Amino acid sequence: MILIRSLLFLAIQIVFTAVFVIAALPVVLLPPVPRYRFITLWARVVMVLARVILGIRYRVVGLEHLPKGGPAIVMAKHQSAWETIAFQLIFPPLSFVLKKELFKIPFFGWGLAMISPIAIDRDAGREALKDIEAQGADRLAKGFWVLIFPEGTRVKHGERGKYNVGGAWLAAKSGVPVIPVAHNAGRLWPKNAFIKRPGEITVVIGPAIATAGKKPAAINSEVEAWIEAEMARL
Repeated sequence: MILIRSLLFLAIQIVFTAVFVIAALPVVLLPPVPRYRFITLWARVVMVLARVILGIRYRVVGLEHLPKGGPAIVMAKHQSAWETIAFQLIFPPLSFVLKKELFKIPFFGWGLAMISPIAIDRDAGREALKDIEAQGADRLAKGFWVLIFPEGTRVKHGERGKYNVGGAWLAAKSGVPVIPVAHNAGRLWPKNAFIKRPGEITVVIGPAIATAGKKPAAINSEVEAWIEAEMARL
């Protein structure tokens, strides 16, 4: 039954994504934030499909920690594709830091390009940091929050990757707070796995971390310590 549910979900998601992206092409004429809000209707539908077909629900702990006075940088654990979809519903409008290669994926990549992401070449070293700083400043000024997965790539549930400094670098340069986020999505929706299992995913939002006057390395260490301590509890 889990196999059939996973197959049905994938088939509907593929068809819906293609139809939605084609129908949404005129939306490129809208300003960035209204365009984002329209495009994320896709995420709302996919989350409904995940709940109805796959039996995957989620709960969010710590919404009270989200600052009300301006944008922030969200630095989160990365375990699966689930959080890239669900976070669009949990947080204010987000600009994702992502690798440029994702734009090459038919339909999905085209949709990504319409939500004002920060596209980088992950192998570019210091040039990638400059891109994050420049594009991040632009997105923050436009009212977007910035989402970055400091581990850079998805890691299996229960594992830990190297925390890269990109998000902390942008935080140090901009002075906006960082919101650390832990979750256990990989338990039900594993990395690169076709089979997805029913259950409840928990997302934990931590207290905002002040960044003014701090070095990127210090911010990164604080974020890593909080996320990994919370992951141990999850």
